[in-house]
Amino acid sequence: MVKSVFLLLTAFVACVLGSAMTLRVKANDKTCSYAWVDRAGEKISFYFAVQSGGDFDIDYTVKDPQQLVVMSGEKERQGDFAFTAMREGEYEFCLNNGMSSVTDKDVDIEVQVESEPRSEMPVKPGASADSTTGIEESVLKISMQTSQISRMQKYFRTRENRNMSTVQSTESRIFWFAVLESVAMVAASFLQVFVVRTFFSRRNAVKV
Repeated sequence: MVKSVFLLLTAFVACVLGSAMTLRVKANDKTCSYAWVDRAGEKISFYFAVQSGGDFDIDYTVKDPQQLVVMSGEKERQGDFAFTAMREGEYEFCLNNGMSSVTDKDVDIEVQVESEPRSEMPVKPGASADSTTGIEESVLKISMQTSQISRMQKYFRTRENRNMSTVQSTESRIFWFAVLESVAMVAASFLQVFVVRTFFSRRNAVKV
């Protein structure tokens, strides 16, 4: 029983090929990742989220092996897409930071290629087909829930980074506003002293 579940998990993991990484996209630059599809009909999932830099937005483009655009977008903060590959070959996933002339951006990106057919679980002689199907469904359900939890963690991480950036930006603005206010107060004090001294100097000059 345990061996069968282990074999099913191994088969399920083997049919999913993916890569998750964090890329730094330089200002006025483009970075691409690639995924190979063995045959038409396989499902591809594409996820990205800008973690830091500028307004947390970036352009993206997905192209098929014939360099035809599958999907694209501009100034997106994050995206989670899934589509079916129509052709066998290498798919291109590009992130373009051309709209920024100064700021580099850190982007989490994940590309997964998953075969549509479901792997068959080995059945022992005399075993019930219903019990086999039940175990298979349970394993797939656990896998889906685990993937959903992983996506939620990435979502909260992205929100945390953006909120932290907002807090730091606000703190910086408050600091420089306080510095400017202090400089203005000191300048106003010197101006008042200068006006008063000038006033009394003129009065003394008139009396003489």
